[in-house]
Amino acid sequence: MPLLKITTNQVIDPDDLASFTKLASTTVAKMLGKPETYVMVSLEMNPHMLFAGSPATLAYLELKSIGLPTQKTTEFSQILCDLIQQQLHIPKQRIYIEFSNAERHLWGWNAGTF
Repeated sequence: MPLLKITTNQVIDPDDLASFTKLASTTVAKMLGKPETYVMVSLEMNPHMLFAGSPATLAYLELKSIGLPTQKTTEFSQILCDLIQQQLHIPKQRIYIEFSNAERHLWGWNAGTF
């Protein structure tokens, strides 16, 4: 049920894609205390992005989850910014993160909802 969507203009070596998305998945599962079997990670590389008037490397992340503890979003922001900075070499000040707490009846899976 957790979804981490990463959109970036950073070019990522195709040989590194699988290990990066796996690390992101493991990070989200650990951070939220949820089984990794429910975590989805989506990575989109879009070279036509601009932030603060500059096309320098940047990332936009969306973290959606049922029961997202809103009191921990500052902590989660630090963890996710560290991940992106360490793995993709994007400065933290060039990262935006949108957090969304999904309601169970509005999150579908396996021909039903949670």
